[in-house]
Amino acid sequence: MKIRIVSIFCLISFFTTFAQEFVAEVTVNAEQTGQPNRPIFKTLENALEDFINDTKWTGVEYLPQERINCNFFINLTSFSGNSFQGSLQIQASRPVFNSGYSSTTANFNDKNISFEYLEFQPLVYNENADSGNLVNLITFYLYTILGIDGDTFENLGGTKYHQLAKQIVNVAQVGGSPGWTASSDAQSRFRWNDDILSGIFIEYRELLYNYHFKGLDVMEKNQKDGKKAIIEALSGFKSLNKKRPNSYIMRTFFDAKAIEISRLLSGGPKVNIAETVEMLQNIAPSYKQDWESITF
Repeated sequence: MKIRIVSIFCLISFFTTFAQEFVAEVTVNAEQTGQPNRPIFKTLENALEDFINDTKWTGVEYLPQERINCNFFINLTSFSGNSFQGSLQIQASRPVFNSGYSSTTANFNDKNISFEYLEFQPLVYNENADSGNLVNLITFYLYTILGIDGDTFENLGGTKYHQLAKQIVNVAQVGGSPGWTASSDAQSRFRWNDDILSGIFIEYRELLYNYHFKGLDVMEKNQKDGKKAIIEALSGFKSLNKKRPNSYIMRTFFDAKAIEISRLLSGGPKVNIAETVEMLQNIAPSYKQDWESITF
């Protein structure tokens, strides 16, 4: 009997220990290359899914229902030999406490990526060395997603992951690929990471915590209190916008959240949202359609 109990305990420990952080789906679209049916594209797709889903990225144990759902859409525009160019769209979401709802936390559109890939080559991340631009790209966004996710559950809880993403930025700069240096455009990987770790955007990261943990995660228990907390969190954008108007970080937030915000403010118990809607219209006019759909 004792042997059986120990065996069961070991089996449970095995599955718990190896619970990964991500449930990722990768799509590689090669239509624009003119050769979309080449086997290497499917091989790349499968290799990236295995790399993301089978790697243990943190020391935190995730229950199956806690894992982060994410989608990576690689749109290849050209390739020559083992060199590939295109864009990368990433979306990620986290579950809302005690509900079946998942809230989008990240929505990135990296419009300029390039990398080398040899079919069937192993994809391995080494934090102490340059792992190649393909692994650098994917790992940077994984740690960025973990950083955002951590900030939604604990005030500034994602710092260590944003710092790991910064290590990748520092290493990747040597390779000369676009998006990694201070001279890159305003919507680069360098700029996003540099901003999120700066003192100016601590207020934004606190906003993420208040919006998700004090707002969304409370709504199942007390919808009115949750809605009020979300409105209070969003008010933080007023001062943040004065410091950094139309920042890249703010745009990625609203890319992920605009539809959700319009639905949250429209539904549920009645609270005063007029000032919030006016503020959103002023600081994020690009999402005018979403703000105009809010019903009072």
